Amino acid sequence: MNILLPLVDGFEDIEAVSVIDVLRRAGLQVVTTGLQGTIVHSAHGIKLTADKKLEDVDPDSFDALVLVGGPGYQNLSKSKRLMSIVLKYNEEKKTIGAICAAPLILANLGILDDRKATIYPGMERQISRPRDGKVVVDEHIITSQGPGTAVEFALSLVEKFRGKSEADSVRKSLVA
Repeated sequence: MNILLPLVDGFEDIEAVSVIDVLRRAGLQVVTTGLQGTIVHSAHGIKLTADKKLEDVDPDSFDALVLVGGPGYQNLSKSKRLMSIVLKYNEEKKTIGAICAAPLILANLGILDDRKATIYPGMERQISRPRDGKVVVDEHIITSQGPGTAVEFALSLVEKFRGKSEADSVRKSLVA
């Protein structure tokens, strides 16, 4: 299972690092990509080195995509390449995860028109069928509210990809 996780300056630290960590603990292959380069700065000043640049990956070699929020989420939607990947993954029913404000990217592409989803509190009116809950799963779309829900979001992804038993095992090891 290969998961693409694009990063852009201004990404939410907790969301990115928690998701990457939890997924890798579950034995999933997560490839981080920077949109402009491999050095990416978080919303709170952490500098990460992405595995690759987005332009250097073959989107067909991935099974899923995870979008993290933070103030930089709007910069994700400015990438035509990334938006075409999101649309293609949705068409192919590949799993797409989005947390914090990132579900708005999916909403703006029409992906959430007929789907239940959650988003960062206060942004609910910007999606068509908002739901309460830390994590909302609607078929191949998994959404979550924000930094405080990042571990639960990641565990939902583990459950989707590796099953409930593996998610429970990782949850137990995290004392979550």
